[in-house]
This record gives sequence, structure tokens and C-alpha cells, in this order.
Amino acid sequence: MFKEARIKLTLYYLVIMMIINVFFSLIIYRGATSELRRIESIQHLRRPAPFKVVIEPEIVEETKRRIAFALVYLNIFILGIAGAGSYLLAGKTLEPIKKNMDDQKDFVSNASHELRTPLTSLKTEIEVALRDKRLSLADAKNIIKSNLEEVNKMQSLSNYLLNLNKYQGGNGNIIFTNVDLKKVALVAIGKNNIKTDLKKSFVNGNEKSLVELVKILIDNALKYSGEDSEIEVKVSDGTLEVKDNGAGISKEDLPHIFDRFFRGDKSRSKDGYGLGLSIAKQIADVHGAKLAVESRLKKGSTFKLLFS
Repeated sequence: MFKEARIKLTLYYLVIMMIINVFFSLIIYRGATSELRRIESIQHLRRPAPFKVVIEPEIVEETKRRIAFALVYLNIFILGIAGAGSYLLAGKTLEPIKKNMDDQKDFVSNASHELRTPLTSLKTEIEVALRDKRLSLADAKNIIKSNLEEVNKMQSLSNYLLNLNKYQGGNGNIIFTNVDLKKVALVAIGKNNIKTDLKKSFVNGNEKSLVELVKILIDNALKYSGEDSEIEVKVSDGTLEVKDNGAGISKEDLPHIFDRFFRGDKSRSKDGYGLGLSIAKQIADVHGAKLAVESRLKKGSTFKLLFS
């Protein structure tokens, strides 16, 4: 589809460029021939009567033909250069559209896959229960409890998807005010036992969104760190930092951790959908901030939210 669109767009560019070239070529040709006539007229006026014709008509016609041929060859040359340039330009024009459509296709595919798993589990348990003629009340309650867990998983995924859509592609209806990152960190930490080094630091942002971002970073640190791991949150001079000494992230996974639905090898055994860090990145982008990460396997990870 995009190959066909690229060729069509190239042809459109070429038609527009050739119309402009032909227009200017006609102007050049008329200007050149007019100059020949002007020179001829001046020579007629300056020369005595016996010598009025100083430029033979055949020479004038030959000159006109040469000018016309030169302009034709020039237009053919421009057509070749413009064709290659137009093809490259069409590719560059369509590239972000293609990327967005590929991302959308991947997003729908991944979301469908994540939803299919709990739905399949729900369907299987219900079908098995319906076939069991000796199903007791206790067994029925256990099945309902298990189904409720799957429903909660789907609800959690739905909330993730809604949040991702909320922050994607701009700030939408998010209201920005003067926010203290220290307060944001304290709200996000809540009752968790986390080491802190917090200084007042005011930035332009949305407090609720920033709390959600920091909660995602803290939840990730808690999830992928052992019970004895130490987690620390720092705030100073427009920077918020969440540091842990847990499992860390491999070099291969590091470039992809903010991709939607991406889950590294070590995180596949944990509950989650690979959307948290993607949402955090979207929130940072909406605020014009940078979300950076440094990590080493078995040494831990440090996420930094940097406001310019």
C-alpha cells in the first residue's frame, strides 16, 4: 500500500515541478527571443541604409532553435533529478505515517493478545464447571473467585490502555500548574518503606500525572528488587531520581524498556503488561521532561526524570 502511495506522491511532485519548470522555461525563451529582436532593431537604427540587415534571419531562427533545445535538455535533466528527489521526499513524507500505522497495528495485536489470555482462562473454567454435574458450592465459589481475578486483570489492562491513550500525542486537557516535586514524591511513596533525600523543587506540570509517573517507577523498583533491596528516591533542582539495587536491566533490553508491551526476559515471570514505563515516558514527554535510565545487571537501576 505504501509503495503505491509513494509512487503516486512522487508523480504528484513531478507534475508540480514540471509545470513550474515549463512556465519558467517559456519565460526564459520569450525573454531570449525578445532580446534578439531588440538587438536587431537597435542595429537597424544605428546602421546606414545600405547596411540595415546585419543579422541574417536564418541565424536568428537557428539561435531560437538552439535556445529551445537547450531548455528542453535542461528540463529533461531537471526531470531526472527531480524524479529521484521526489521519490526520496515522498518516502520521507510517508515514513511517519507508516510508522504510526505499524505502531497502531502492533498495539492492537499486542492488546488483543493480552486480552485473549484472561478471556480464554475465563471461558475454559466456566465450560469445565458447566460440564461438572457434581459441582459443589465451595467449588463454584472458587471458580468465581478465580474468574474475578481474571476480570481484575482485564480491568487493569483497560486502565493502562486508557492512560496510554490519554497521554499519547500531546497534553490534551491536562492543566499545568507550579508543582513541587518533593510533594509529588511523598504522595507517590505513600506508606512504602523507601529511603528518601527530598528537597523542594518546583516545576511546571500536572501534579496528578507526575504522581502517577513516580508511582510507576517506584512500583517497578519494588517489583524487580528483592526483599532486602534498598530503594531510594531523590529530588533536587528539577530532577527526580528513583534508584534501586535490584536485578537490573540487560544491555539488550535497555533500548526497548519504554516500548509498549515490551517485557524483558527477567520480567516475564512477573505480573504486568509492559505498559507502565511506556505510560511514564508519555507523561514525561507531555511535560517536556526527559526520562532517562542507567542500569547494570545484578547492580540495579536508576531512573531520572529531568526537567529543563
